[in-house]
Amino acid sequence: MLMTSFSSPRKLAVLLLAASALLLWLGACVGSTGFESLARARADETLWLIVRDVRLPRSAGAWLAGALLGLAGALAQGLFRNPLADPFLLGSASGAALAVACTLALAGAGQMGWLAHLGLTGMAGAGALGGVLLALALARGAQHTLRLLLAGVVVSYVLGAARELVLLAAPDALHAMQSFSLGSTALLGWGGCAVMAAALAGCLALALLLARVLDALTLGEATAQTLGLALSPLRTLLVLALALATGAAVAQTGLIAFVGLAAPHMVRSVVSVRHAALLVLAALMGGALLLAADIGARWLLAPQELPVGVLTALLGGMYLLRLMHRRGNAL
Repeated sequence: MLMTSFSSPRKLAVLLLAASALLLWLGACVGSTGFESLARARADETLWLIVRDVRLPRSAGAWLAGALLGLAGALAQGLFRNPLADPFLLGSASGAALAVACTLALAGAGQMGWLAHLGLTGMAGAGALGGVLLALALARGAQHTLRLLLAGVVVSYVLGAARELVLLAAPDALHAMQSFSLGSTALLGWGGCAVMAAALAGCLALALLLARVLDALTLGEATAQTLGLALSPLRTLLVLALALATGAAVAQTGLIAFVGLAAPHMVRSVVSVRHAALLVLAALMGGALLLAADIGARWLLAPQELPVGVLTALLGGMYLLRLMHRRGNAL
């Protein structure tokens, strides 16, 4: 039924845009006290300041972070020709977590120095990009997809172990590190939204230019080479777009699981499209998913708040289990 109702990519895009607009409105209305109408907020100057400076940037930032992760997930799955690939596959998550752990440890010891200018956000972004660049270096570029994938796994394990050693030496950083690991949109502001919007525009433009490469890779590397494509440099550009999209999202919101993995799957379950349309639709789907999860995290236990990464992991895991069950019955 869903497939026949939204078989057109354009219809799905309109639906996702409409859902995102509705969710943005709902995000502006939901606070620590539950649902409050915008009409009431406009009549109360203090409440309107909260809506304008806290709820709106948080909701817009959640959508932008989700869109970046959805785009990165579609890039990863197309690049590795693996539907289980996610944005954190090349060491970006472990690199960001290690950078944040080092920052927290140095801040506790009062030894930040010039690193204080970067802050947690800058260090997380730099760590995410550094993890991917390290994987590229170990794989000696992006000539071989399997080698790059294995390098990403090695980098993830090694940097993850290094992070645990840092936290073992600085146990006071454990609580703050837990907040980053579970993901949070609570501290998003308009500045962070501007950074993510610029990253999304740049990464999406680059990804669309390279969408033909992803289409060719679905036919196999040998076939792609016969089409006259310079796979090595083009794959490197795809990896950099993936790293920038992931790094921008992780730097602002921490490690939020399953959005990048589930968004492309959900698009493909509704429409069958080439990568140019898939990249756009996956970004729209990721934005709607993370914004909906953020609203749920605020609303379900108000005035308490759930970590949004926990909610996305639960919902994403349930969705993938349902997908496995459906495909198992079809075999």
